[in-house]
Amino acid sequence: MNEGYCKIGAKTIPKRPNSAPRVGLPQIFANPVHAGEMRRILLSAAKIVTSAALLYLALRKVDLSELFSRFTVTSLLWIGVAIAITFLQIFVGVLRWRQISAVCGAPLELDRAMRYNVIGAFFNQTLPSAIGGDAVRLWLVARAGAGWRAATYSIFVDRAIGLIALAVLIVASLPWSYTLITDPHGRSALLLIDLLALTGGVGFLIFGALKWRWLKTWWATHHLHACAVIANRVIFSRSRGPAIAILSILVHVLAVVIAWCVVQSIAAPVRFSDVFLLVPPVMLITMMPISIAGWGVREATMGLAFGFAGLAANEGVNISLLYGAVFFIVGAVGGLVWILSAEKAAQGAAPIGVPE
Repeated sequence: MNEGYCKIGAKTIPKRPNSAPRVGLPQIFANPVHAGEMRRILLSAAKIVTSAALLYLALRKVDLSELFSRFTVTSLLWIGVAIAITFLQIFVGVLRWRQISAVCGAPLELDRAMRYNVIGAFFNQTLPSAIGGDAVRLWLVARAGAGWRAATYSIFVDRAIGLIALAVLIVASLPWSYTLITDPHGRSALLLIDLLALTGGVGFLIFGALKWRWLKTWWATHHLHACAVIANRVIFSRSRGPAIAILSILVHVLAVVIAWCVVQSIAAPVRFSDVFLLVPPVMLITMMPISIAGWGVREATMGLAFGFAGLAANEGVNISLLYGAVFFIVGAVGGLVWILSAEKAAQGAAPIGVPE
């Protein structure tokens, strides 16, 4: 029988030609492009599952109908104040980022940097990470003409300095935190998390102070060492250092004020000192890129922190939910800014210049 025909019963019919070879799963994973896409999909799915699971566990402690019943006109006013302070926090972050970007060779005008940070707030809410907005800011700065290296350095150093400032703030408040948190497990967790963050930050700065030539030439350390050198240059600069330190601490203090406004909006029985001591460690944990915009991780951690401090765990979750809602609203404004921005309109066109 012809190779192009097959016999079924008494009939002989032409075979259907194979339009494309079959590709099995091993072949898909062997292809670097397919494997990379699959890894991104699986990572995003894992973060979605993490957020959903942690939110489910946290919301089991919350009576949403009781929470909504506490809302009044005054509540909306406090939420409005929280939103306004969030934009102020973004602006303070812009002032710090501009100082760092200038040292990295990627200077930005104030309005452009503010626009990029507000757009970043939108992508923080939509990308599968609490730091997804950083990737978008990096892309915007690089595409604006600064180049990928300068853009990456400015974002990475900005994030590193913010992390160091947060760890220092938590360490400075440890004596009062230990008075508030009487649970031994809570104390141990707080100390461990902060020491890890502080050790990483100090180690990063020490790494930048090393003068070994191979650190500047070896591919595995070249860029990290360059960022560490810039961080040292910025932090220990007589002209820039004090301003960077004040702005960095102020960013985190404003996060506490935002949470306090949320507390006031639902008249939660929580003192400002409690919020000041509990929110920074929660924000430190939320920075881990294991969920969508920190959702789930923030609620579970806040509930746990309030429990360790002898406060109502459900109030911690309530505050965290509304805190996240404030940033979601700000992110929505950032989405509108992105849609109307020149950067969105110029996609695929000539890059927009960065001033020298």
